[in-house]
Amino acid sequence: MEWENTPLSDNVEDRRGGGGLGGLGGSGGLGLGTILILTVIGYFTGIDPRMLIGGAEVVSDMRSPAPQSQAATPGVDDKLKLFVRHVLGETEAVWADVLPAQTGVAYRPATLVLYDGATQSGCGGAQAAMGPFYCPLDKKVYLDLSFFRDMETKYGGGGDFADAYVIAHEVGHHVQDLLGILDKTDAAKENASRTQANAISVRVELMADCLAGVWAANANQKWKLLDPGDVEKAVATAGAIGDDRLQTAARGYAVPDSFTHGSSAMRVKWLTAGLQSGKVDSCDTFKQ
Repeated sequence: MEWENTPLSDNVEDRRGGGGLGGLGGSGGLGLGTILILTVIGYFTGIDPRMLIGGAEVVSDMRSPAPQSQAATPGVDDKLKLFVRHVLGETEAVWADVLPAQTGVAYRPATLVLYDGATQSGCGGAQAAMGPFYCPLDKKVYLDLSFFRDMETKYGGGGDFADAYVIAHEVGHHVQDLLGILDKTDAAKENASRTQANAISVRVELMADCLAGVWAANANQKWKLLDPGDVEKAVATAGAIGDDRLQTAARGYAVPDSFTHGSSAMRVKWLTAGLQSGKVDSCDTFKQ
């Protein structure tokens, strides 16, 4: 991916080295405080808290006895921060053009927060085990850079464009927020069963995958970002982090009714739809 000559964003808030929340994890399982925080995150993001807790327990076990993610690596993480600023700048430039042109809605940039291990968000506590997420209450994306290393070493994904897809997916949630979609889906989930609420969450996540594809299609037109193999790596990453694969890896089987992000095949389908069309209206996952 050719990202070095693209716009740089100033909307990156670097909290690394600030000490995080402390006391959220620890060897021997999750504490009550962590479980409560994961429950709050699940409430505001639509993610089943049981999945967050289960995922945090798996990651906690894999990382024990270290209570937090690896500390920032000078040089390596400085380059990653530069990469993040470029990708976020690309999303800002693309959506500033595409969103009003295609939907009539003005784009207001989100802030991306970099942190190590744990921090606070407007939606409650954030922890590396949760993976990247968008908080609509403070309009910020939260990212521990260790997730990029985990994608490569644990999930079989990775690479510049795959990492950019992850950022673009979370910015896709911000686009949904600006369009009023998150408010509508949150209201719909209030009177829904857990299974129905999960199904709504899946549609929201798949739309964010498609919007990431819309960003990529338009960014490539602007800056010729994509190298041979980039799309394949991003598609492989989308497949690797499908609910079915992650659940099977964690517990040995998948429970479709508990999916909150979509199966591997569904995530690949919608990312590809956005890549091929470059149009927001191709991403209406609620009609298909």
